[in-house]
Amino acid sequence: MRLSVKTLTTGLRFHGEVQGKRQHYYILSSARQYFVMSVSIRKRDAGNFNLVGRSAVDRLYRRLRGQQGLTAKIVFTRSRSRRLVPSHLAALTMLYVLVATGRASIDGRHRSREIFFNVKA
Repeated sequence: MRLSVKTLTTGLRFHGEVQGKRQHYYILSSARQYFVMSVSIRKRDAGNFNLVGRSAVDRLYRRLRGQQGLTAKIVFTRSRSRRLVPSHLAALTMLYVLVATGRASIDGRHRSREIFFNVKA
């Protein structure tokens, strides 16, 4: 049986695409969570998906509103609740969701290995 993106994403609302350094992300949502699909740029037919709770993303946005120059590492280390942000990868996924929903942007001025985000007020 062959899986297709259309059958996996039926009933989900599309929010947008985000271009990372190594992956291309598609953000969709249901009533309670975001569905983050990543497709590798370099490897053909390779990808992954993650689920992130809507309430966790909303709480993180309220905490980070108006801040600039944030990385996933900074968000993870500053997080008081490991339930909200359990890992660096979860922090990065949440930041990509904020970008796709228009609540943050990727700061292209930095040419380092990390990706910097600016959260809108």
